[in-house]
Amino acid sequence: MNKEVFLSLQNTLATHNLGKSLGEILPAGSVILLEGNLGSGKTTFVQGLGAGLGIKETIDSPTFTLINEYFSGRIPLYHLDLYRLESSEIEALNLDIYWEGLEVSLGIVAIEWAEKLVYYPPNFLRVCLSFSNAGYTVEKTLRGRQAKLISIGKVDLDWENLV
Repeated sequence: MNKEVFLSLQNTLATHNLGKSLGEILPAGSVILLEGNLGSGKTTFVQGLGAGLGIKETIDSPTFTLINEYFSGRIPLYHLDLYRLESSEIEALNLDIYWEGLEVSLGIVAIEWAEKLVYYPPNFLRVCLSFSNAGYTVEKTLRGRQAKLISIGKVDLDWENLV
């Protein structure tokens, strides 16, 4: 069942803590698709996710390496960044090996710039991050950092206690 939740995030620490909360509870096989403009907090969110998994290593954006793998937490974290890739290059990555655990241990898959995906897993959590200094917009959206979480398929979360 699909569900959608909006959160106002006070600062970058709140973005980090949202990721950390999810890292503490999500099971292996979870896929998080991150969307948002440059500077919206995607990497900060994944750093929190890693902290929630117990990963002590520094988590950096894999913009140039494409995929960073972390195995020191309670389950593996696969952090991908599609920013620099074209559709054909993304398709050639065979990302389903990560979310299906075909050739790697099942873990959590976090994909930055997921709006560029050409195919999707059957179940995932879409996290749309935004940041605005502009105050109220025409659509009356709040100023500051915001997150919209959308579960697609079977994503079992305690929505009330995320942060």
